[in-house]
Amino acid sequence: MNFNARVTITGIKSSKGTLENGSAYDSTKVYVQTDLDDSKGTGKGSATVEYGWGTSDNYQTIKHLPFPIVADVEMEIVTNGRIQRTQLVSVKPVAQAKAGN
Repeated sequence: MNFNARVTITGIKSSKGTLENGSAYDSTKVYVQTDLDDSKGTGKGSATVEYGWGTSDNYQTIKHLPFPIVADVEMEIVTNGRIQRTQLVSVKPVAQAKAGN
């Protein structure tokens, strides 16, 4: 299931290499500002949530931008039948986030 959202991205990080056992890894992680749940009156403000966004090639496409940024993203919810996770499909920067966002 795919959906679109406008988010504030606070940072990105790429990782690429080979483990000692020979397994290759290649990924980009995107850190998105997310409101804390205040439904019980015990949370306030926001935290950063990590989402996977494909390979380290994606990092190269937006690393030059001054962070934090506002972006339109497409997200996808996937499952292995037992565990559900959300991953980024695409990121389209819109603007630099204003201070205090």
